[in-house]
Amino acid sequence: MKSMFFRNLAKGVVVVSAALALANCGDAADKVNSAIADAQDQYQDQLNNPANPNNPADSSQVTDPSQTVVDPVTGEVINPNTEPTVDPVTGEVVDPSTDPAQQGTDPAVNPDDPWADPCVASSLPNACGDEPVHGLIDTVLTPASSSSEGEVNPGLQSSSSEAAVEESSSSEAPAVPKIFLANDKEEEKNYMEVEYKTNTGWDGEGILAYPKRLTDNPDQKHAIVVWGPGGGTKPSAYEGMIRRLASHGFVVVALKESPGNATQAIKALDWLDGLNKDSNSPLFGKLDMNTVGCSGHSMGGLESEQALIKDRRVLTAFLNNSGDWGGAGAMKVATDRTIAILYGEGGMERGNAENDYNNANVKAPACLIQMTGGKGNECYEVSPGRRECGYGHGSGSWDGMAATVAWMRWHLGGEEWRKADFVGSSGKYINGNIAGHDGKWNGQCKNF
Repeated sequence: MKSMFFRNLAKGVVVVSAALALANCGDAADKVNSAIADAQDQYQDQLNNPANPNNPADSSQVTDPSQTVVDPVTGEVINPNTEPTVDPVTGEVVDPSTDPAQQGTDPAVNPDDPWADPCVASSLPNACGDEPVHGLIDTVLTPASSSSEGEVNPGLQSSSSEAAVEESSSSEAPAVPKIFLANDKEEEKNYMEVEYKTNTGWDGEGILAYPKRLTDNPDQKHAIVVWGPGGGTKPSAYEGMIRRLASHGFVVVALKESPGNATQAIKALDWLDGLNKDSNSPLFGKLDMNTVGCSGHSMGGLESEQALIKDRRVLTAFLNNSGDWGGAGAMKVATDRTIAILYGEGGMERGNAENDYNNANVKAPACLIQMTGGKGNECYEVSPGRRECGYGHGSGSWDGMAATVAWMRWHLGGEEWRKADFVGSSGKYINGNIAGHDGKWNGQCKNF
């Protein structure tokens, strides 16, 4: 069964551009797949050991931020490649070869998978060579002078229910949005150039990422996203997701590990609060500490869910390939908070995701989103008479990362028009195509 789960992780490949040159990238892909397999093992171990002290299912009290953190789980892993960043001013694609932080390999290509050559199957920029990436010039920020939507500064986005700031009919200037977001709205793309710092955080082992162009308006702040890695996987394995979120205007802190009980997430928020109050910090006065979202993969999803339950600074959580053991997590989320759970049709987390969402005691606004129709023939029986194929345990953080970005722009950035993408009978994440990939989204929501 473990090998079947491992093969399914190949469906987590991020597809972002044209075909790439062949090169020797199998060894690197194998290392990353091994790290994600470790995350699977830890998630499975938690499933099989509900008495584990890190199991958050029976934790109902708010965690004391000063309590001892679980010992870190290590794993050798290299950074995966991500989409190149487009300079918001010049419109030029930043060459990844000049930025060591962007070097790496595809986090989810499995060389043992019969359908996927590790170089051909990957469409990560420079995954297996130094070929240039094409077709990304349309991600440049649109200047206010050429905008047909009345946007006010490149890099700023309305936090009202409309997609852009409306021009005032009087002589008054348009209201400044509360939260800083990229003007461009496509969650499948990267936009602003990102400051990406490794070996940082409250424990010195996390990642901090934010737009190089921070807001300079004292009435406007940046929302925060806390990212939790899967068990046994270093945060660097999720560089694509981290950079994507930061390029849309969020300040992102990625944890060194995810114990699944919110201790790491809470410590990270306390650390960011300190930077927000430190006059020597580039983030001084830039953060809205009450506009926070948590997201993560596998065990990181459990960390996110528990942070939403235990820390009132957190407004929303988006779980990728995760779900509470016994379905006792989402039911504890306050009704003035929101939660979404994404899972793969063939992921080991499927039962937990469905049970967590379907608990009759869930009263908070919640969504359950499935990725269906993934490529491949790695099928297995998930219950008697029920076989699944395609998207597996690694799908949400790579092929499905756009859903996390869209959710955060909605719930943190105030883009209320995105509600139609998640809630109702039609919309992008209800029954739309998975952009750039095989298959479709299959979503449902309640309590909205």
